[in-house]
Formats: sequence, C-alpha cells, structure tokens
Amino acid sequence: MKKLLAGLLVCGMLAINTVPALAYNGIDDVEKAYWAQPEIESVVTDSVMSLTNGNFYPENRISRVEFVKALLKVLGNENLEVKSKVKFSDVAKSSDDYAPVARSQQLGLVYGYPNGTFKPQGPILRDEAQSVISHITIEGNVDENNILSKYSDSASVPAWAKHVYAKTLSYGIYVNHPDENQLRPTDELTRAEAAVLLYRLRQRLDLVKDQYKNVTETTLGTEHLTMVKKAPSHEVTITNLRNVVKEGNVLVVAFNEQFKSKLHASGDGVTFTNPEDIKTDEGTLLIPAGSTFYGNVLDIKDPQWFNKNARVYVQMNKVVTPDGQTVNLNAKPFYKDYALKEGPWMTAGKVALYTVGGTAVGTGAGVGFSFIPSPDKVGTGIAIGTPVGAGVGLVTGLVTPGLNYSAKSGEEIKVILLEDASITKTKSNL
Repeated sequence: MKKLLAGLLVCGMLAINTVPALAYNGIDDVEKAYWAQPEIESVVTDSVMSLTNGNFYPENRISRVEFVKALLKVLGNENLEVKSKVKFSDVAKSSDDYAPVARSQQLGLVYGYPNGTFKPQGPILRDEAQSVISHITIEGNVDENNILSKYSDSASVPAWAKHVYAKTLSYGIYVNHPDENQLRPTDELTRAEAAVLLYRLRQRLDLVKDQYKNVTETTLGTEHLTMVKKAPSHEVTITNLRNVVKEGNVLVVAFNEQFKSKLHASGDGVTFTNPEDIKTDEGTLLIPAGSTFYGNVLDIKDPQWFNKNARVYVQMNKVVTPDGQTVNLNAKPFYKDYALKEGPWMTAGKVALYTVGGTAVGTGAGVGFSFIPSPDKVGTGIAIGTPVGAGVGLVTGLVTPGLNYSAKSGEEIKVILLEDASITKTKSNL
C-alpha cells in the first residue's frame, strides 16, 4: 500500500511539473512551438478569446455562439445596444447566449437554420466561418477557378462556397492547417483555427464593410521610410488602428542561413531577418529587430554559357515579430526582374582568374618551345606566349557557364513591397 501511495505521489509530482514545460506566456496548454501560438496569444492578450482555468483548449471545436462573441469583439460591437428580439426558438431570453446572438442577428453576421433554430452550442463548420468573413468584407475581383485550383480538395468546396473561398483566400483571411494544400471546408472549426481566422481578420479590418464594425479608422498622418533612397515609395500611413507601409517601399533584410542556389529547388522555404528595428524616419516602430520574414523559392534558373549567372526568384509572404504578431506580406527582391544573382564583380573576378591562368600557361609554353631549339630565344618565347595565353584565357573565361548564386548567413538583400503591408496596432506594439 505504501509503495502504491508513493508511486501515485511521484506520478502526481511529474504531472504537475509537466505543465510549466508546456505553458507559454500564461497559457498552460499551448507551448511556444504550437503552430497557432502567436495568434492564440494575441487574441487572448487582447481579450478576443478567453482561457478556462489557464487553458485555451486549442484542439476543441469552437461553438457557434463562442465564434459570434469573439467576432463581435473583433468588430468592436460586443456592447452594441440590443434593439430587436431574437427570433430563434432555441435561444432563451434568460440565456447567456441571448445578447450576443441578438447582436449578431441585428448586424446580420451569423445566420440561423431553416427550421428557425440557431444551435448556439453546436459546432461551426469551416466553410460557414469563411462565409461569415466573406459576407462582412467588401467585394473584390477574384478568379474562382484560378484560386481554388491550387488546392487538392477544391472539388469538396460546395458550389455556394466557391466564391466565398476565392474571396477570403485572396484577402489572406483563411486558415488551412496542417496541410496548406487542403481547405477541408466541411470540417468543424477548432478554437486554434478560429484564433488564426479572427487574428487575420483583425489585420484586415480595412476590408470590413462599415455597417459591420464599430471601429472608426482615422488617419493620423503620413510618415516616411527611407531604408533605400531609390525606392519607388517612402510613404507610411499612420492610423489609430494600424501602420500601413505603402506599396513600393523597400526594406533591407538578411538571410537567416547560408543559401546556395545549386542546393535549392522551386518550392523550398527560405527565411530572412532584420538585424535592426525598422522604423520610420519620424521614429514610429514598424517591425522590431529579430523578426522573421518567411518566403518561398518560386524558381531557379541554372547558370548558362557565356557567363549568364544563375537567377533565383523568391517571394516573401509574411513576417512574424518576436512577440508573435504576424503581418501578411507580398515582397520580392528589389533587383532587375526581381531576381537574385551574383553581381558583375564576381563574374569579372572569375574571368580575371581564367585570364591570369591562361597567361601563366601561355608564358610557360612560350618559354618551353623557345628553349628547345635555341635557349637564347627564351625572351622571345615569353613575349609571344604571354599575350597568346592571356587571350586564350580571356576567351575561355568569357564563354564558360556563369556562377551559381550564393549568400552567406547575415548577407543583406533589398526587397520591395508589391502590396501595402498592414501592421495592426495591438497592446504589445502601441
């Protein structure tokens, strides 16, 4: 019996000690490495979603009314005055669900079912959540077939949801974890997925129609970013809700790891960082030092004859700050054709090596051939062999294949924004 009690005591102590190992920033069941940790921390910090006894329960499904409550907070309408009676038969006036469902009904956010019920405690499906996002955001020109064809399960998207998905995907307000190539439209939405979806919606409140939000965006002024003087734009719009780095601004970032084009292929991921804070000239912090810029290799063109160097095409899609904030990004290298390649000095150095090598060989040959018949004509052999060898070396250097692209860890490149980058102001960066 004593052994049993001792064993139970040890197990209990071990169980207690495992919690801090998983806990991160006060959320007991979400560790730092969890795929949605930054978004979960953000929505919890800003009271969009809440914890229960220190836990977030990220893998649990989120109920329809929980999603409504969080959505109302994102839109600034959690305290909207209720002016209409709830029409759903399964939502009692005495219920805690009544007020949020009434506000949702009043705004036209989340609809009920044909039988007159709302099913507040029922699950919300992924396509239903995307439908809500599509419904409350402004319209844009989207190519449904082109966008959906990129996903392996696009055929499972219901006909009514095809435009919904095309639109929200084009806006970057979606979630498709763990397989980025799948949409899983009829799966139940989890709390972690809801956190990501709502976080991304907060990043793009500018796309939400005015009638659905009680958050008025006011432009406070225009500041300037001159990391690169020849950038097409230097403007940054400062509002009460976000900082918008305008299309055409150029940032300077550095490779996180050594990169060699001959060791990479199209589709490979590549990351960069900013060693120093990215601030406006006026002093507003935009992206803190140590943030991670994520991108993908779009294509690699191998070196070609006649010194045509390899070309690497990279596109960045997001930046994650040290405190977990994610900013959608569309940026490419700020060079001709958006390509990374070795510069002219590297090419000139290679040709010079061929020329020097050819000179040495030519000189040696000239000396050898002149010495055999007449040792006193060595000088003549040098005079003839040196320029001939140099010429041969130069020609050889000029017709050989170009160089592969290589960058050291910490090597900096310039990238240009192809779209505005919206950086939402949160409690952590105000």
